[in-house]
Amino acid sequence: MNIEYLRNFIKLANYKSFTELARDIPISQSTISHQISQLEKDFGVILINRSTKKFEITEAGKILLNYSQKIIDLFDSCVIDLEEFRNIKFEEIVISASTTPGSHILPRNIAEFRDNNPNVNFKIKINNSLKSIENIVKKLADFAGIGSFINYRKDDFDVIKIGEDELKFICSPNHKLLEISKGKVNLSDLMNYPFVWREKGSGMRNAFEHQFPDYKKLKIKLEMNDNDSIISAVSESNYLSIMSEMMAINAEKAGLIKILEIRSFPHIVKRDLFFIKSRDNESSELKTSFWDYIKKKYEKY
Repeated sequence: MNIEYLRNFIKLANYKSFTELARDIPISQSTISHQISQLEKDFGVILINRSTKKFEITEAGKILLNYSQKIIDLFDSCVIDLEEFRNIKFEEIVISASTTPGSHILPRNIAEFRDNNPNVNFKIKINNSLKSIENIVKKLADFAGIGSFINYRKDDFDVIKIGEDELKFICSPNHKLLEISKGKVNLSDLMNYPFVWREKGSGMRNAFEHQFPDYKKLKIKLEMNDNDSIISAVSESNYLSIMSEMMAINAEKAGLIKILEIRSFPHIVKRDLFFIKSRDNESSELKTSFWDYIKKKYEKY
């Protein structure tokens, strides 16, 4: 059924003449006649009594006429309501983030922002800090969450500080170190066991190298590209590692690792975490709104 056919059926009922109606609307008399015939075919009834010279609507036609205006009113209301959605532009925001900001800080902000902006779709790429910055430079991401400005200058980006992080040494819950020390060890004790850390480009590794020069004394044996793999490697071996305190606390609660305290080193490494974007790209209204939202959320820093 064509809704426009119903509109013309109502007009025909008011004009009471195919000829008169055809004079006032931009379609021919034969087209109007075809539309009425199509309605009769759709509903299986006769709408116009064609056996008399006087224009006459049948009883079935009167019933359809009564419903036609209701159908059209409902249809028009539906169109108006749906028109609001036509004007909403769904937009994708791409964020490249290292593990700590990407898994432990930004997700709650993203969820809250999307609750108030259902027309945005977020795409989160978990990469190390170097790769995340490169994605910004190459315009492969709109924003990045990082733990270090590796190979880049901080002043080259718009920057929001979104947190502070501390690195902790970790070991297996069954590690020999725990038997003799109850979690508080000397730096020299660590040098007797193999060490696994993140790959080059990791903000965690970069901060560790720059702030803890004694790392060179460790027996570094393995590199891994993600923290989950490091946790798995450490939890079932005599390997040691370093990890963000945020992740280490969760892993320790899950019984996967233990956090070690190092005598004479109350703080191993401290670093800031950042949310960044390019200074060159012009952002859409929605992306600007998200940036301002993050900026307001973390203005305490």
